[in-house]
Amino acid sequence: MKRYLITVAVAAFASGAAVAQDYPAKPIEIIVGYSAGGGTDVMARTVGKFLEEALGGASVVVKNMPGAGGQIGFTEVAGAKPDGYTLGTFNLPAALALTYDRAADYDVSSYTYLANFVEDPNTIVVAASSEFETLEAFLEAAKADPGAITVGLSSLGGNDHFGANMMAAASGAEFTLVPFKGAAMARTALMGGHVAAGTMALSQTTSFQEELRVLAVLAEERSAFRPDVPTAKELGYDVQMSSLRGIVAPAGLDPEIAAKLRDALTAVNEMPAFQEMMAEQGNPIAFVAGDAFAEIAQAQNDVARSIWEETPWK
Repeated sequence: MKRYLITVAVAAFASGAAVAQDYPAKPIEIIVGYSAGGGTDVMARTVGKFLEEALGGASVVVKNMPGAGGQIGFTEVAGAKPDGYTLGTFNLPAALALTYDRAADYDVSSYTYLANFVEDPNTIVVAASSEFETLEAFLEAAKADPGAITVGLSSLGGNDHFGANMMAAASGAEFTLVPFKGAAMARTALMGGHVAAGTMALSQTTSFQEELRVLAVLAEERSAFRPDVPTAKELGYDVQMSSLRGIVAPAGLDPEIAAKLRDALTAVNEMPAFQEMMAEQGNPIAFVAGDAFAEIAQAQNDVARSIWEETPWK
């Protein structure tokens, strides 16, 4: 019996190794939980283009499955067969925040974390005509009259919302949060003077430098896209919140295939043409792969859970 079990185990290992060696033998699909043309979709198509080259001429197809704030796409990937032929984009903290304010068929453990490509830091931003010239002036006004300062958000339960909450907690200020249906609407309201400030991602401000004044970036270091803007941390508030975009597969992916994909995605990130294209798109690259990506997902999940427990948004 022992000899038989050993033989079966060796055969299974050899079979798995053969599958990994032959991978990919058919087109790979990347599921995007948002509409075509958005930031996540553009990233997926850019990564897919170069992934084909990194995998030696494989075919990579992007499939958009928008709806429910990305939940439809995230659910599709989590429930797919873990064979390496269904991958998906993964947005943090949004993907995991969704699992707290509604029923969801996935959680942080439902995925094999391959690689994160984009980290788009949140900002504290006001209209160019605002009376607030500095972060400190903005926070002092919010502390002097609790709740009087309105802060626009693209939605509740995402990086904008969490960034505002974390800044309030770090500074002792109290804001009135005003959620909109998307970043574009929040930005329009901000520029029109309907809210006093916003916490949108940096990329959502770069084309509006004449109309918007960024007071601080919620990141560890200043952004290469706006090196003139200080971080909240250097101003005395250790607050970091970003919109992250990466690539995942369903949990249970064969380790050999996972390693092959991580190596290929790492090679994509190192391609000069890829780096140049991402920069042209305004996508700030912050590449991490494997366990490091999984640890970021767990940390983002912890933030979402903590904020949900303290101030549930639905």
